[in-house]
Amino acid sequence: MHVMKPKAARKASPSWSHVKARLTDFERAGLLGLVQALYEASKDNQAFLHARFALGGDVLKPYKVTIDRWLWPDVFKNQDTSVAKAKKAISDYKRAIGRPDGLAELMVFYCERASGFSADIGFQDDGYFDALVRMFEQSLKMITALPTTQQPALWARLTKVRCISDDFGYGVSDDMDELLAEYGVDG
Repeated sequence: MHVMKPKAARKASPSWSHVKARLTDFERAGLLGLVQALYEASKDNQAFLHARFALGGDVLKPYKVTIDRWLWPDVFKNQDTSVAKAKKAISDYKRAIGRPDGLAELMVFYCERASGFSADIGFQDDGYFDALVRMFEQSLKMITALPTTQQPALWARLTKVRCISDDFGYGVSDDMDELLAEYGVDG
C-alpha cells in the first residue's frame, strides 16, 4: 500500500520564486560575485550578458557561430545537424535582448545556412526542410515589423534563399513562393 506524504513533507522543486527570495538577502558585492560566477560558468552566459548589455563588437556573433555549427556541420568530422540547437541560439538571443533587427538577422542567417548546406552537399531531409520553411516564414514576419529602410536587404537575402532552394524538392520552393507572395515580396 502506497502512503502519500503530507503536502508539507513533500519537497517542491526549486523555482525562480525560491531563488528570488534568496537574492533579497544579498548585498551589492554578493550579487556582483554571483553574476561573475555565472559569467565564468559558461560561454552561453557570457553571450547572454554581452548581448543584454550591448558589449563588444558583434553581439550576434556567438549566436551565428552556434547556428552555423548545427546547420552546416563539418561532414568530414562526422558532425550532425540539429535544427533544435540552431533554433535554441535564436531563442537564447531573444531572451538576452530580443531586438527585432537582431532576431531578423539571425532568422535570415538560419535560412541562408540551412539552404546553403543542403545545396552544397545535396542534403535531403524532410524535417530539416520543414524547419527551413517555418523559419523562412518567421523571418518574413519579423522583417515586416522592421522599419522600411531595413527591409530591402533582408528581403533580397531571403529571395536568394528561395532561389537556392529551387532544386530541393519536398515542395520547399513552392512553399517559399507562396510565402513571398503572401508578404508581397517579389521573388
